[in-house]
Amino acid sequence: MNDIIERIDAAVADAVRQAAAATSSADLEAVRVAYLGRNGLFPALSRGMGEVPPEQRRTAGQRFNTGRAEIQEALDAAGRRIAAGADAAGAIDLTLPGRRLPAGHKHPISRVADECVAIFGRMGFVAVEGPEIEDIYHNFDALNTPADHPSRDPQDTFYFPDGRILRSQTSPVQIRVMESHEPPIRIVAPGRVFRRDTPDATHGMNFHQIEGLSIDRGVSMADLKSVLQTFAREMFGEKVRIRLRPHFFPFTEPSVEYDFSCVVCGGKGCGVCKHSGYIEIAGAGMVDPAVLANVGYDPRVWSGYAFGLGIERLAMLRYRIPDLRLLYENDVRFLEQF
Repeated sequence: MNDIIERIDAAVADAVRQAAAATSSADLEAVRVAYLGRNGLFPALSRGMGEVPPEQRRTAGQRFNTGRAEIQEALDAAGRRIAAGADAAGAIDLTLPGRRLPAGHKHPISRVADECVAIFGRMGFVAVEGPEIEDIYHNFDALNTPADHPSRDPQDTFYFPDGRILRSQTSPVQIRVMESHEPPIRIVAPGRVFRRDTPDATHGMNFHQIEGLSIDRGVSMADLKSVLQTFAREMFGEKVRIRLRPHFFPFTEPSVEYDFSCVVCGGKGCGVCKHSGYIEIAGAGMVDPAVLANVGYDPRVWSGYAFGLGIERLAMLRYRIPDLRLLYENDVRFLEQF
């Protein structure tokens, strides 16, 4: 009996050693076949159990079973080790080709807003921000807007129960800057604004503006036109022209609306510009002396101009977007084009 138990012990020791040294699944399979396979060493030892005296077979059989279990346990442990090593090696295998991850990008509104800030920044304007929830004074009173002006009506402006509002323009930022800074001032105020409106292809209840303000000595309408012309060419190309048309705004005097020559047809006339050759952009003008007085500036010393631009409108022109609502529907098929 001692002879067969010694043979079992030796076989177990060799199998465990070979399993520990294995570096691949193929190596492990070779160890399994050699010791536990149909024609392996342990089945051969099992056939030799008949030569063991009957009174000793119980002890020999127990050792046979425990030895086979030890080998199987060693094989399983080695298999887990090899699998874990393969996973770790795969994670840092520098020979594998790189995996290109999808990269995000800016929303078209953000792209246009950033470009506007950059263009005006090259002309010396500093970007500033202000609160989206405003009070009546900064949104209307300080801007010389009469108490009976239609824009104050709850049908046009979002009011809170405490009397505050969602700002209907970024002009309040100009008032806040003038209240806290001495002239000269040269700023642009980009941001979100809110108005009660029925959403359609060209209107929305919330949209984005960028408004500009320049206060200094001897500022004239010619300076305003020069800034608008420079912006138009920077945004849409050297061939774009502008024109100013008389208008009225409570906070500027004189006031104008300004147009860019159609960026689609080059000013020749098409359906986009209604065959006029020009596209209406926004309003501008010289800051009303009453507004300067409201913030403590002496209108006899200081003058300035202000202008506004709708960022969504610029984005629609820049990227030929036919419907404003496409910018807010979060349709990946649309946004992936930018």
